[in-house]
Amino acid sequence: MKRTVGFVIVGLMIVLGLLSLVWTPYDPLQANPSVRLQGSTLQHLMGTDELGRDVLSRVMSGARLTMAVVLGAVSISALVGIPLGIWAGMRRRAGRVVMGASDLLLAFPALLLAIVFTAVFGASIWIVVLAIGIAGIPGFVRVARVGTLQVLSQDYILAARMARVSGPVIAWRHVLPNIAHLVITQATVAAALAILAEAGLSFLGLGAPAPYASWGRMLQASQPYLATAWHLALWPGLAIVLTVLALNVIGGSRDRR
Repeated sequence: MKRTVGFVIVGLMIVLGLLSLVWTPYDPLQANPSVRLQGSTLQHLMGTDELGRDVLSRVMSGARLTMAVVLGAVSISALVGIPLGIWAGMRRRAGRVVMGASDLLLAFPALLLAIVFTAVFGASIWIVVLAIGIAGIPGFVRVARVGTLQVLSQDYILAARMARVSGPVIAWRHVLPNIAHLVITQATVAAALAILAEAGLSFLGLGAPAPYASWGRMLQASQPYLATAWHLALWPGLAIVLTVLALNVIGGSRDRR
C-alpha cells in the first residue's frame, strides 16, 4: 500500500513536470503586481507570490526542473559508478584502488563541489547536475561492488569461468542482470538525495538563476513573507517533502523484497 502511494506521488510530480512543458495555468515568469501575495482563490489555486506570479504554475515548472536535475545527476552517477563497482568486484587489486578513490570522493559533498564548480565555471543548472552526479558516484560503486561479489560466489559463475567466458561477458550476461534490483533501489535513494541537494543549492543561490522557478529558490524567496504569506513556503516545501518521502518509500519497499 505504501509503495503504491509512493508511485502515485512520484507519478503525479512527473505528470506535472511534463505537463508544464506544454501548459501551465499562467506564465510562471510573468509578474502581475496587482495580485501579489494573494492566498488561494479560484483564479490562483495556490495563491500568488511577491511579484504576483501564479504559485501553481511555478510549482509545476519547478517539478520540470527537478526532473531534469534528477535524471541528469542519477544518470551520471549510475553510468560511472556501476561499471567501476562491477570492475572493483571482479578485480580485487583494482578494487582497492577504486574503493579508495570512492572513499576520497565521499569527502566532497555535492554542496562543496557545486561551490567549487560555480567559482570556476559560473552558476548554472548544469553545474548543479554535474556536482550532484559526481557526489552520487560512490553510492553506486559500493552497491555494485557488493552485489558483484555476491554474484561471483555462485556456482554458475565458476562454470562460466571454467568454460573460459571472458570477464566482460560475465559482467554483462550474469552480474549486471542479477544486481539490477540493487541498482534500482540505489537509484531511488540517489534521486531523493538529488532533489534535496538541488533544493539546498537553489536555496543558497547556486542553482537555476532567477527568475526561473525552482522549489528551493521558491523557499528562499518566501522567507521575508513567512508571517504574512505562509503559502509561499507551504507548496514548494510540500512538493519536496512528498516527493522525497515517496522515493524513499519506493526504495525501502524494493530493498525489503
